[in-house]
Amino acid sequence: MDKAEHSGKLFIISGPSGAGKGTICKRLIEETKVQLSVSMTTRGPRPGEIDGVSYYFTTKEEFRKEIENGGFLEYAEVYGNFYGTPKEKVLEKLEQGIDVVLEIDIQGALNVKTVYPEGIFIFILPPSMAELRKRITGRGSETQEAIDLRLSQTLKEVSYIDKYDYCVVNGELEEAVARVKAIVVAEHSRVSRNIYKLIEKYKEEV
Repeated sequence: MDKAEHSGKLFIISGPSGAGKGTICKRLIEETKVQLSVSMTTRGPRPGEIDGVSYYFTTKEEFRKEIENGGFLEYAEVYGNFYGTPKEKVLEKLEQGIDVVLEIDIQGALNVKTVYPEGIFIFILPPSMAELRKRITGRGSETQEAIDLRLSQTLKEVSYIDKYDYCVVNGELEEAVARVKAIVVAEHSRVSRNIYKLIEKYKEEV
């Protein structure tokens, strides 16, 4: 399978907790034709969750088989359950010309880059550490110790920013969403092998 021939693009969005990456992804899906990647998990469905829409629900045995077969772009174990991004499902959409967005932590993004380096990697940053502290504190669900730990973790995560293709500072949401949407448009205008195919088609029509 020649990944360079895919007409759809895979956009990977990461960033520290509180940077607003989830909100940006939601807006991107609502306002463009980009589709969200559906993860696979071994945990049971919660009320209202639909198989194939919320998650692909499976057993730990089947999940481990997929790992052995290289069936994930990335995966992780969280609190005794596995979560992963099914490679085949994503590639099918890309081959159909559908753009896919994957909201994921930095470790997962780096794993995706190993398997699918053609992805477009976008890092979402808060405008400042002070603003990030304000956002996390505003949730009202974190202790001061937990907030300090998150801020410390943010500084570690930012050190990986050179692994990404783009950086968007989310100071004003509308502007940040517009920038991410502009990245999607720009990536489809990038010169690639598909463009050279189009040029060959022009020659045949002359």
